[in-house]
Amino acid sequence: MNYQYLPFTSYRGAEPQASSSIWTSAKNFFRIFKTTKAFLKVLLDDRGNLDLIEELSTSLVDNRAFELAVEKMKAKPEVAAIIAERYIAPPHDLKALLQYPQDSLGYTYASSLKQAGFHTLAAKVKIDSDTSYVENRWYQTHDIWHIITGFDTSEIGEIGLQAFYLAQFQLPLASMLIANSLIATTLLQPEELSLLLGAIAKGWEMGQTAKPLIAQKWEEAWEKPVAVWRAELNVQPIFQIEPVLA
Repeated sequence: MNYQYLPFTSYRGAEPQASSSIWTSAKNFFRIFKTTKAFLKVLLDDRGNLDLIEELSTSLVDNRAFELAVEKMKAKPEVAAIIAERYIAPPHDLKALLQYPQDSLGYTYASSLKQAGFHTLAAKVKIDSDTSYVENRWYQTHDIWHIITGFDTSEIGEIGLQAFYLAQFQLPLASMLIANSLIATTLLQPEELSLLLGAIAKGWEMGQTAKPLIAQKWEEAWEKPVAVWRAELNVQPIFQIEPVLA
């Protein structure tokens, strides 16, 4: 048999490329492993631990799914503009916001947080890319999205809002949380499945017809009435989730 050997110089020349490929594959594997581990923690958690959701969300920032989502988002000029600007509002003063008229976004936002015992959110991700900016911005404005859409902060209301996110810009965390809720509800609370599907369907429908909420600088118009915001953004708020199955 005749064996043909690659010249030593050719083999050496291919080594960096092979090493780079192996290193890339290894990084991708550990990134997927990290995300899968975080997802399973959320799936198995029965206490509603928000730290686990934050861990899952952070693990997705460098994921290809997030990169693709942002690429599609930037097809809309107003979204591309706010991403390029890296607009992030300073921390909110809830006491100051409570001085606005009662129908305003500022008052509604501050009073809802105060009543629920919540505090303003801030993502713990360094903004050094388009995906990390979007992660920070949606996280910072999450409670505002609740107010504009009408979805409450119950487990089903939260998943309805995640469906809205998914329809608006394919947020990877949203699809993961929806998948988690479908699995958990099917196995543990099947009697709630119809209501959950109703929330997902409604959130998706609303997100498809609404203008992009991620592009809004809410904090520069706290005084604007919530009803005006909704009208301008073509959002028909939901006040009651209806089951999709009889």
